[in-house]
Amino acid sequence: MNQTIALKASDLNPLGGVHCPSDTAKSWSSHPKVFIDVAKHGEGKCHYCGTLFKLAAGEVLTAAH
Repeated sequence: MNQTIALKASDLNPLGGVHCPSDTAKSWSSHPKVFIDVAKHGEGKCHYCGTLFKLAAGEVLTAAH
């Protein structure tokens, strides 16, 4: 079963993304580190493990992203 990780805007890096696997995902899998662009659509999915990273309800991105 693929997991969904709800993110705060502050969890994103300055480019508006996260990487998978990450400490947030608590993933045991050891696939290569992949950049997931969350800012563009409010969510992004890892093509290796299927984890979905998405902004939590009510989270707003700032100009820094």
